[in-house]
Amino acid sequence: MEPVRSFIAIELPDELKQQLTRLETELKKDGPPGVKWVSPESIHLTLKFLGNIAADKIEAVTGVMTESARGIVPFRLSARGLGVFPNPKRAQVVWVGMEGDLDQLRQLQKQLEAELDRLGFPPEARAFTPHLTLARLRNYASPEERQRFGRLIADREFSAGDIEVESLSLMRSQLTRSGAVYSRLSSVRLTGK
Repeated sequence: MEPVRSFIAIELPDELKQQLTRLETELKKDGPPGVKWVSPESIHLTLKFLGNIAADKIEAVTGVMTESARGIVPFRLSARGLGVFPNPKRAQVVWVGMEGDLDQLRQLQKQLEAELDRLGFPPEARAFTPHLTLARLRNYASPEERQRFGRLIADREFSAGDIEVESLSLMRSQLTRSGAVYSRLSSVRLTGK
């Protein structure tokens, strides 16, 4: 059976996706040509990238998600602020930041990491930084374009309404010529039990 490229994420409400569409439209006007924009319909808050997994592991991963969600009640986040990784002088990834119940979010992500480690998925080496990826600069973007775009992002502000986080989803990522296409494989509700 063919492996499934997958990740665990929090899906976003349509209202926020519409706000991200408007933001991207504004940024595209001034952005350099070497930017690959993420379709707002595809934007999500990634908690853990799993890579290629065997199809028969989907049920076990969903079980881990259920176990990790135990004791986590629904919580609120808001998309606020713009930035770039690794820094404005070498812009590579453009992101929207997250605020709100970050302690709850970090606890959920930490529990996921611990449970997935037992299933054979090693923990991330980098610290978890909650964000929504808007764009990536292509390899051919010049250092000057990266710096100019980094300054453009640093000079902008963005704030969106609250997101009620009530579930987490196991998502499939299918790579196509026009970009990744995402579909939900399973979902687990946060009930606090």
